[in-house]
Amino acid sequence: MKLGSLAWPLLLTVVGGCAGAPSKPDTAVLKEIAPTGKLRFGIVYAPEASTFFVARGADGQGRGVTVDLARELGRALGVPVEFFMAPNSGEVTDALAEGRIDAAFMPADDERRRRLDVGPAYSVLENTYLVRAGSGIASIAEVDRPGVRVIAIAGTTTLRSAGRTLTQTTVTPVPSVDEALAALRGNGADAFALTHDTLGPLAARVPGSRILDGAFQRVFVSVLVKKNHPAALAYASRWLEGAKADGTVRRVFDAAGFTAAAVAPPGP
Repeated sequence: MKLGSLAWPLLLTVVGGCAGAPSKPDTAVLKEIAPTGKLRFGIVYAPEASTFFVARGADGQGRGVTVDLARELGRALGVPVEFFMAPNSGEVTDALAEGRIDAAFMPADDERRRRLDVGPAYSVLENTYLVRAGSGIASIAEVDRPGVRVIAIAGTTTLRSAGRTLTQTTVTPVPSVDEALAALRGNGADAFALTHDTLGPLAARVPGSRILDGAFQRVFVSVLVKKNHPAALAYASRWLEGAKADGTVRRVFDAAGFTAAAVAPPGP
């Protein structure tokens, strides 16, 4: 769903000051999660916003659910938020692992858990495929045929999961959602792997395309921090669980227009 310029200030008004924060952070927490005195937060952009992807406004800044949740975390911490925006979550993973940013919301899998510390999820999504007109593909099972050209965003859990499930063809990485859509429009690919909620508004950008029913992977979009930062992980996890429990995440989703999107259940 695309939001006009008047909707985003309203969104900030609706969610401002609502996050269910734990107690004020102590020095140990701030040293790990905001070592520069600000929260450097990673976000991923796409042509259309979703509960994970942000859209870029006319000023070039990201606008969407993850931006507003990050601002709520910054408010709880008592520090300003600075955003690092990338075209794919692989670049955000690298930036976080290397300490160039402090936290991010991203889908978590074994590869990310190896490199980063993973907290609870705020959203649970499902991956499927967008197939181009004339592909002849009617189901997820039919994607896995010799000669079918499958693409996914580089460095993502979706790319890795599609690669594991495909046995008769392979998946090719592309740098961004924009380039994936261009490949479908230009007959350079047959199927594009991504989540149902993101593909919904994107399908209109590929005339004749269709989203396949079902899913080949569940995606837990979680809060992540740098590896071996236990104080940062504990604080971010408590904050996110509070934000789910007190309705902050639900209000963010609804204000952004994602009223049908489910908030993840409480974490362990």
